[in-house]
Amino acid sequence: MSLLQSVFYTAFPFLRSAFGREQWTESQLQLIPAGETLLDVGAGECMYRSACAHLRYVSQDSGQYDGRGNDRGLQTGTWNTAAIDIVSDACAIPVEPRSFQNILCTEVLEHLPHPERAIHEFSRILTPGGRLILTAPFWSVSHFAPFHYCTGFSTYWYENILADHGFAIVEMRRTGNYFSAVIQELIRAPFQLRRCSRIGVLAYAVFLFTLPAALALYLFSFLTKGSEELLCFSVCVLARKMP
Repeated sequence: MSLLQSVFYTAFPFLRSAFGREQWTESQLQLIPAGETLLDVGAGECMYRSACAHLRYVSQDSGQYDGRGNDRGLQTGTWNTAAIDIVSDACAIPVEPRSFQNILCTEVLEHLPHPERAIHEFSRILTPGGRLILTAPFWSVSHFAPFHYCTGFSTYWYENILADHGFAIVEMRRTGNYFSAVIQELIRAPFQLRRCSRIGVLAYAVFLFTLPAALALYLFSFLTKGSEELLCFSVCVLARKMP
């Protein structure tokens, strides 16, 4: 991330899709009783391992993404999955049924060609009454390509798919709203223009147009209600496996 991007994200912290989502996820992990088992599905670089120090933590990932992908869309540059415990397909994890009391799966479903199969696998792995802590984008631009198969999941997807696979939703919340999502793209536009055009640093002149619009939308967002139904960054779900 460039210094200029860091300045904007500091001024508008809600523009980071992870803002709110990470806090929610960590708070849910802290509510799990000490000593319980947890499988972190699609753990990647295991960013939540430290928040699971009180648990019997096991990580899983396909291990296919290397930070560069196919060099298209948004990539991380580097990606280290050396600490992963189980390398497998998220839809076919080599563990016995009812092996874990908790499953954590954050920002993974969009990277699976068949996400509903993963939900079915979670149902197989969890003990009755077990927790599923799940987050995924409501919308997203292409990232981690070619391992990016879906732009996002709505609350209605969770309500239907989780129920079909024996889960009861305990809590569901959205992060961000229509205005914060639009503001993010207004601010990101000059960076992408520089990346995808031949005008180089001149692309930053676009800020003369996008920044005033972003500030206006930021102010207008306080006068609105319910815009997260139209668009938001992500949906966070806590569900329980039914007996």
